[in-house]
Formats: sequence, C-alpha cells, structure tokens
Amino acid sequence: MSELLVFVGTYTERTPDGSKGIYAARFDTATGKLAGLKGVAELQNPSWVTVSRDRRFLYAVSEVGVPDATGKPAGLVVAYSIGSGGKLTELNQVSSGGADPCHLAIDRGGRTVAVANYTGGSTVSFHVGSDGRLGAASKDQHTGKGPNAQRQESAHAHSVNFVADDRLLLSCDLGNDRVYVYRHDPRAGTIAAHQPAFVGLEPGAGPRHLAMHPSGRYVYVLTELSSHVAMFAWNASAGTLVQRQSVSTLPAGTSVENSTAEIVVHPTGRYVYASNRGHDSIAAFAVDARTGRLTLLNNTSTQGSTPRNFALDPSGRWLLAANQRSNSVVTFAIDVSTGALKPIGASIDVPRPVCIAFVPAASPRG
Repeated sequence: MSELLVFVGTYTERTPDGSKGIYAARFDTATGKLAGLKGVAELQNPSWVTVSRDRRFLYAVSEVGVPDATGKPAGLVVAYSIGSGGKLTELNQVSSGGADPCHLAIDRGGRTVAVANYTGGSTVSFHVGSDGRLGAASKDQHTGKGPNAQRQESAHAHSVNFVADDRLLLSCDLGNDRVYVYRHDPRAGTIAAHQPAFVGLEPGAGPRHLAMHPSGRYVYVLTELSSHVAMFAWNASAGTLVQRQSVSTLPAGTSVENSTAEIVVHPTGRYVYASNRGHDSIAAFAVDARTGRLTLLNNTSTQGSTPRNFALDPSGRWLLAANQRSNSVVTFAIDVSTGALKPIGASIDVPRPVCIAFVPAASPRG
C-alpha cells in the first residue's frame, strides 16, 4: 500500500490559529510527504485520537475541564465511524467521568475504550458495542500527590495502555508518581485494581506516557517533569513492574527548561524515541537486546516548537512530529540500520497539532 490516511488531533481553545477539531491528510509511504489536509470533525480540544484495529472507528477525547450547567465535568469521549477519505460520522458521545481527558486507548478486540482524566485524576473504561458506540463505564479514582507543588498538587492520570493480551491496563499518573495496574474484563469493558495496584517512581518524576517493547518483556515510562525514561522489567503473568534503569532524554550538559511528551518503541524493538518540549527534539535510544536497557544515541531537532506528539508509520521507516506551537507536522526518515532521524524537507501546516494517528486509506467506506 503506497498511501496511508493520517488523523491529527488538535487544541481548539485559546489559539489564534483557527483550529476546528480533527483533521485528516494523505501520507505517501514512498516519499514521506503529507497532502490534502482537511477538517473531518468539529470538536473542542480533541487532544487525543485513536483508531480501532479493524479501522472502522475513531475515538477522541474532548479535553475540557470547565463544569457544564449541571456542575459535572464537561470532558467527553466521542465515537465516530470512519468513511471514505477519512470522513467521520459521530456515533455517540459520553462523559469521560472526569475533567480534562487527555489520552485514550482501545483494546485489540475493539470492545473496551479506556481514558485518562488529567485534572479529574481518574482512569475510566467504557464498554464498546458492535456498532462502535460507547456504553457503560467503570472508574477508578486516583489519590495522592507529589513534591512538585505546581504540577503535583493532586493525582493527574495522563495515559492508558492495554497490555498482556488485553488482560491488563496500565495508567500513568503524573501527579502522584505512579503507574497503576488494572485487571481488564473485555466482555464487560470494565477495569478493577490489580495486586499490586501500582508501582511508584522517583518522587517528582511525573510519569506521563509509556511504551511496551515488542518482546513484551520491557516497559519504558517517560517522565515529563524530570525528562527521563524509566526502564522496567515487565512480568506479564504477574502484572508486575521492576525498575532497572533511568536515563535522561537530553544531551549531557543541557540547561534549557524542558518537559517530555511522547515515547514510542520502533517496530523492530531496536530503538526507543522520546520527544522533548523546550529542547524541541526527538531523543533516539538504542535498546540492548539482552537487557532492554537504553543508550542515548542522539537528539534531532523537530524543526519546530513544542513536539507534544509524534508517531511512526506502520513500516517503521517514517516519523511524523507534531509541533504544537509552530503549527506544523514534519516528516523524518528513519535509518533502520542506525535508528537515526533525518528531516526530508517535508511538512504540512496544521493548527495546534497535538496527536497523530495512522490508518490505511482503504478503510471501510461510508
């Protein structure tokens, strides 16, 4: 397949750039170029979007924290069907169960959507019907705080990831320096606390996102506040995490104010990539095949400001970086033999891009 469809989530509030919601563009897998950007759904602050494995449905958060007329948090999770050319048709929307939902995931069977509510400090799961609609919810409220008074005054769930053949769900909490582990019932779409219920990180680290190694043996947790990657040995049978390493995402001697945002493992398992906001770079790490430990290889400028998100295409040959404040999505070629990133001079203007999701252009037609 020479062409893929790419969805882009954005921020719509407090920006002079006119973002309306979710956008779609065509991605040429031969050249790495994006083209044909168009709006496909109007939604307030769709800061995270994800596509079901069967490519029939897209789910998005509406990252809003202001209470509605009833006094309930206004954050939403919205389900769409995907039509020809990326056309989105809304199926339904439900309360996210907390303020400022910022991340979501769908299990491989397409039966459960999980969401992280940042300000609400909670992890919520939703049963998904065969028609893609969101149904009944289950919720776990996080508690606790960290030493950073400005960013860790309370729990702040920041990401969710299904793991262990969808038997378990991991949830990073930036506010209390924990990664929570939940049991997942795919038939009911519910979650329940696992034992042990969480693993703690260094106080003040601020775990934001995580990525699982293709071997299923290692988990890499990106810490936003300390700009590190914490490497954990993962026991899928027991559902336990044991930290083995912590390595900076910045070159030695860097003094710029920085926070990290996204982390992705290359499909080969040989490299890990993480984005720096402030340093405005992608850090590339080599993975030790025997131990899973990381070695920083280099940092590559994202050719823009504030790379909140990036994504690799399914082949692992291309990386798209979303520069939030400079309103651009920039393409990098990946040298699979070295892990190095190379800008190819291709970018597309997108207002406040903060999430990128690939889907084949030949998805079901509406």
